[in-house]
Amino acid sequence: MENKFKSLSKKLFSELKKDEILTVSCTGENSQFIRLNNAKIRQTGLVDDADIQLKMIANNRTCTGSFTLSGDSVIDLSRGKSEIERMRLESKEILEDPYIVMPSGTGSSHEIITASGLNFDDAVDAIMPAVYGVDFVGILANGRMYRGNSNSLGQEHWFETESFCLDYSLVTKNHQMVKGTFAGTEWDQGKYENYLQTSKQKLKMMELKPVSVDTGEYRTWFEPAAVSDFLDMFSWNGISEASIQQGCSGFGKMRHDDVRLSPHFSISEDFSTGMVPKFNSNGEVAPSVVPIIKDGELVNTLVSSRTAAEYNRTTNYAETGEYLRSPQMKPGDLKQEDILKALDTGLYLSNIHYLNWSDNSGGRITGLTRYACFWVNNGEIEGPINTMRFDDTFYKYFGDNLEYVGGDTEFIPNTSTYGNREIGGTICPGILANSFALTL
Repeated sequence: MENKFKSLSKKLFSELKKDEILTVSCTGENSQFIRLNNAKIRQTGLVDDADIQLKMIANNRTCTGSFTLSGDSVIDLSRGKSEIERMRLESKEILEDPYIVMPSGTGSSHEIITASGLNFDDAVDAIMPAVYGVDFVGILANGRMYRGNSNSLGQEHWFETESFCLDYSLVTKNHQMVKGTFAGTEWDQGKYENYLQTSKQKLKMMELKPVSVDTGEYRTWFEPAAVSDFLDMFSWNGISEASIQQGCSGFGKMRHDDVRLSPHFSISEDFSTGMVPKFNSNGEVAPSVVPIIKDGELVNTLVSSRTAAEYNRTTNYAETGEYLRSPQMKPGDLKQEDILKALDTGLYLSNIHYLNWSDNSGGRITGLTRYACFWVNNGEIEGPINTMRFDDTFYKYFGDNLEYVGGDTEFIPNTSTYGNREIGGTICPGILANSFALTL
């Protein structure tokens, strides 16, 4: 794949006219997909796919295009030439770009992450024995993923990584569910079976008599999957410098009023895990670690070069959308075996979903409790709760109300496969808040 990408890029660069600059990016994968229902394999197959994204700068304008690689070099070059000609014509018609981001000809990189992953031939035998006897529904996405970026000024980047993601639900006879996502780069059969066993234990508790919970504020333990969903909201009108400048960010209070979160809360953009390339779609290379919130204090936002030019800031080479690409939250010291005792009486939330801002500038997020959410009384799980709506601000549960942070982190992958397998995910622990608001 790398050689094909380099060869095609060079041929496309030779098509350029004077004062035209072209950036070529590649998104590709060699993946295995296995779909399961009722603990039986319903569909399996391999996907070998790659797309090319183009960005041309000409006449002080920026134009973009894309096409899917066919595998035939003649066809692919023809498609690329057609896109270049289309962008060339477009650059004469659209408005000039006042904050144009010029690529660099230096700073090339080459990173290939190797791992003892799950071999395609072994995947079925590794997964199936542990799911025997339960209604297991899920999908395995497994294999290598590629990202490339090069430009006509001479800069070249290539990144490969390997990962697996088993995204599943266990279903009770009355259609209650327990959600799980086992993912990573190194396949460990023992860890997989232990992870699934934890889900099976929750499944048994889902068969307990449901507990009716009134609206109000409760002590709440959020598992890492739930914390990850809250952190995902930071990428939507959140930690973006452009969003803060435009007055539509939930972090405006931290910037303008020096409001801080709990000293137990720290999160960074961390590329050292090797799950995501450091270079962005412009070919710019971010630092290995960018602290975002340190001990509750906002120390950095995500600043793209375009935002830096528009608002006179210093870029840290964030992607154009200024979203978190590889977030990692610092763990605390609450041990797994002490969680229920520390919670005492309150909510145990395994998953949440349908999140949205209810008050963006106030940092207030609303959503629903999801699968395997329980009521705990005196350190003992009494039973599952019905689906409830919550509405509260992260300035509370990541701030004054944050009592403990879990000592163990979990990798929560980006499970999107719309168009292609997405890379990366969130590494975070669970948290215990002394108050969390259920509203409906």
